[in-house]
Amino acid sequence: MSHDGVGPRAVMRSVAFLTAGALAVPLLSGCGSADEAGKPLARQDIAPAGRARIAEGGTLRWAVDAVPETFNTFQSDADATTTRVAQAVLPSMYRLDATGRPRRDADYLESAKVVDTEPKQVVLYKLNQQAVWSDGREIGAADFAAQWRALAGKDSAYWTARNAGYERIEKVERGANDLEVRVTFKRTYADWRSLFSPLYPKDVMGTPDAFNDGARRKLKVTAGPFVVKKVDRKKEQVRLTRNTRWWGRPAKLSEIVLTAVPRDERATELAAGKIDLAEIDPAAAQRVDGAAHGTAGPLAGPGSGRTAAKALRSWALAHGSDEEETEDEAEDESDARTKLRKAMAKWEGEQKALRDFEVRRSLEPAYTQLALNGADGPLADERVRRAVARALDRKELAKIVLKPLGLPAEPVGSHLALAGQDAYADNSGALGGQDTTEAQALLADAGWVPGGPVKKQEKGEKAAGSAGEKADSGDDSADGDGTYVVGADDKGAGARRSDGGGQQLAQDGKQQVHQGGAPGAYAPKGTAAPAGARAKALAKDGKALSLRFVLPSGPGSEALAVVAERITRMLAKVGIGTDITKVSDESYFKDHIASGQYDLALYSWPGSAFPATDARPIYAKPVPAADGSLSVEQNYTRVGTDQVDHLFEQAVSTLDEGEKRSLIRKADSRIWAAAGSIPLYQRPQLTAVRKNVVNAGAFGFQTPVYQDMGFLKKGAAKGTKASASPSRK
Repeated sequence: MSHDGVGPRAVMRSVAFLTAGALAVPLLSGCGSADEAGKPLARQDIAPAGRARIAEGGTLRWAVDAVPETFNTFQSDADATTTRVAQAVLPSMYRLDATGRPRRDADYLESAKVVDTEPKQVVLYKLNQQAVWSDGREIGAADFAAQWRALAGKDSAYWTARNAGYERIEKVERGANDLEVRVTFKRTYADWRSLFSPLYPKDVMGTPDAFNDGARRKLKVTAGPFVVKKVDRKKEQVRLTRNTRWWGRPAKLSEIVLTAVPRDERATELAAGKIDLAEIDPAAAQRVDGAAHGTAGPLAGPGSGRTAAKALRSWALAHGSDEEETEDEAEDESDARTKLRKAMAKWEGEQKALRDFEVRRSLEPAYTQLALNGADGPLADERVRRAVARALDRKELAKIVLKPLGLPAEPVGSHLALAGQDAYADNSGALGGQDTTEAQALLADAGWVPGGPVKKQEKGEKAAGSAGEKADSGDDSADGDGTYVVGADDKGAGARRSDGGGQQLAQDGKQQVHQGGAPGAYAPKGTAAPAGARAKALAKDGKALSLRFVLPSGPGSEALAVVAERITRMLAKVGIGTDITKVSDESYFKDHIASGQYDLALYSWPGSAFPATDARPIYAKPVPAADGSLSVEQNYTRVGTDQVDHLFEQAVSTLDEGEKRSLIRKADSRIWAAAGSIPLYQRPQLTAVRKNVVNAGAFGFQTPVYQDMGFLKKGAAKGTKASASPSRK
């Protein structure tokens, strides 16, 4: 799992407290009508084309991050490629449309509906009579039952990573005939459409051995437009070929070859003609765009608009012959010119090859957030977390990342859905927007004094913002202890390295109430901030207020570093210091986020079509485990409340769609109010695609339709390129 791309229902699963009543009034403001969901901020960009214009056959070479360790999406080490393969070769009763909402897949399912609610909920599935596994057996109740038993959580011999929803099923049985499946629930389950997608054959789910090992390295029996033909781990490739038993619209492509290509090498591999489609980072997108427009050569800076010829001429003029130059200098210059011309020739060849590609861009169905660890230290105090949030200009942060890419730069207003999805509404008003004065008032009420005395710390003593040891950094800009000091070069107020780490604040599970504080704000609105707060760092009990900001250091993390630097400036304006520590991608999530060794961090969550199910473990209140530790599930901020848990349970237990939507929005408002995580922006989705490849690219929310992908016939025109501009509500 990537640090900035946590997959849906991530496998890894403490605490600040906020009682239910403190922010009851503003919370209801985010619970309006269904039209608040609006439309996706950016349309998908896949070069749509009708099947009649698509050539028969061909191999689509698709870059992926890795050959998966398992083809079982329900195991802990499943990754994005596991999902990609499952989408192409396995049944799903429901898939997502362009607005991120579940739609019945008619290739497998003729109908599905709740036929009883009393005494218990019963869902009747009627299967497509042509739907068969690749071995010729009909898809039926036996497959549904085997998957339920494997994922119900009752048998620990099954090494499952998730079982949400399946544990609520009481029984699965055959209906009136072989094409009907009746699923009876023990408890009402609103998100029943999330189940059996994907659906594995009983050969995989039937026994623990088959589940644990049978589908890890191969999938013998499938039921999609493609089958897994070969897995070559030496070449790092997965080869998918047409399924000869497929009953739906036949696949246009003969093959799809998924090849593992590191993200920082994809532009080169595209130019070399080794791949046809690849998700890329902004730097690679600039190379592809530059090739199309003849700009951004090796001597041209980003956005300079200088052509290669002009860049070379500029270099020659700057390093032209001089009457007083020595013979050695002339030889050095001649060698430099030769090297430059060779580099230019290589670059021009790459540019010519890249002109066969275009960047298709949309917004990924995931958002990046600033996570605030509320387990201990200053951020255990809700007022400090709220002050951090009120110091941020989320609109500015979104612009930094998205505007240069030509994408809508709108901050995300919900933790639980994205614009266009049914449950979406902007509930950020429960916390409030950027307000420096309010942030300073909250900090003052929490006892943090500008310019207060900071006592010299003893050896081994922890800093106020530290949650553990300094992480190793592979970054050359770091100082000796692996900590990059933000502001060391510009002396920005509050952006500096602290002298060590601080005290842990005791927690008793109750809301802290201070005399004179207004409910939910703790300081009367409009309270003047202490003089000098903008210029001086804050301190309390002899400890400076400094927060440890942990970031990944690997390829693709450049955007996060820029966002983090801007956040530190915003926090410095209210007197909060930050220490940026860069760590390797391998340890970032496991050793820092999941283990709680951070104060501030940036990582992403997907926008699920089933937030009552999928988002609950992300925001559930941590509970004590049998060994005395805290069970946090996926709530890595350690901030949770009983009321949020209750709202999730209510939402997942109602079959009234309007009521469920309202409950989800109420839960989101309370999550905003607790200020454990601050959604910033929807992630950009940039895909380089060969120009004659259609129905593929930046898919946005929609599940790819693999059978419709292909290469245009010669002379055929593809559909109009989708716009990434904001959609009107």
